[in-house]
Amino acid sequence: MIDEPGPWGTGPFTLVQGASSITTRPAIMSAAPFRASSIIESEQRDPQVVLEANRDHWNRAARGPRIERAVFRNDLTPDEALRLVCDTEGEVDIVTEVSPADAQRVLDSAHARLVVSDANRVLVGILNRGSDAPLHDVEVRRALNRAIDREAVVDRGLNGYASVIPAMTPPWCSGFPAGVQPYELDAARAREAFAQAGWPPRRPLRIATPESFAAIAHILAAGIRSALDLMVEVVVVPPDQLPAGSRALIEKKLDLPWDVLLHPWFDLSSEAPPAAVHREFFGLDGAFRAGPPDDGFDALFDEMKVQLDGEALVEVAERIDAYVHDQALALFICAPQALYAVNEHVTFSPYKTTFELAEVTVDEQHWSVSGGRSDTGGGDLGDRTAIRPTSGKPTFSQASGNAC
Repeated sequence: MIDEPGPWGTGPFTLVQGASSITTRPAIMSAAPFRASSIIESEQRDPQVVLEANRDHWNRAARGPRIERAVFRNDLTPDEALRLVCDTEGEVDIVTEVSPADAQRVLDSAHARLVVSDANRVLVGILNRGSDAPLHDVEVRRALNRAIDREAVVDRGLNGYASVIPAMTPPWCSGFPAGVQPYELDAARAREAFAQAGWPPRRPLRIATPESFAAIAHILAAGIRSALDLMVEVVVVPPDQLPAGSRALIEKKLDLPWDVLLHPWFDLSSEAPPAAVHREFFGLDGAFRAGPPDDGFDALFDEMKVQLDGEALVEVAERIDAYVHDQALALFICAPQALYAVNEHVTFSPYKTTFELAEVTVDEQHWSVSGGRSDTGGGDLGDRTAIRPTSGKPTFSQASGNAC
């Protein structure tokens, strides 16, 4: 018997409390609170991925695990998983990457609650500084940033579940430069700068977006049309064309057919965001850089990457974010929050970086403890779990992988 009862569940996934059926193993010192009892060995996803408690974890008192088993389910659609966590017991305990469009459904649920967390992720517009439009001009880039209503994007595009950001570092991260403020909506100032830059006549601004951010792209386009009196085209890229478009951006061998590309990204660390975020968008070897290298950015990044002192590292990271803001190297939009649908009997505290289960617990009324379950379920309770984002709604699943 496990001496500390523990539950399992996550979206798609299920939590199972300790039981006498647990198989004991020889004591092995391990750094991980869980060991995988099944694992994906090919590009084809297994229907389920099962994690079993590592009872010999070196820091179990502080770090867990508190549950016997977690089952990640890849055999459910996003809608099925959300329905199971909201409307049933004993099927799905945690659903990750809930769309803001579905938040009210979770709030109205009798079985689940909505857990909202600030997260180290951003939604920005990559600016193609190599196009025939004058996006190499810093004043044009600043004008675009002053032509968008970020609050409207947050309120109407993400139902309020996001924070406006000045540049690429969310304000709760290490490396956020004090005193830097988001570009304010200033149509008059933006229009004046645009006129002086000489945007080509009858040349539309082309905004490309994956389907999941189409509504946000149209909000941005409407604001830019109004502020700059500029033609704006929104190109929604179908899912089957995303790989080819990504390859063109990463390889940098072909001309890109857009001026702005809406793109989400994430950071798995709070220590030095430029290493995982800024470098990808603006660095010499950045996968998402669109346009020529930026010598000013690369000089700052070269300074940061050799820092051994923690305080010095943070100080350079702050200067990098301030530089990116000043040069308006992207269309800065917001930092979306992470939303989870969690069974009401499960204790789950999200991290800003990764999806963690080590500290997850369940109370005495959880189905795995009480033996209760929904009549709509079926099969072994230990094989419940999982969830993935719904197509066509704002989501960060492809970027963060939190629903693996």
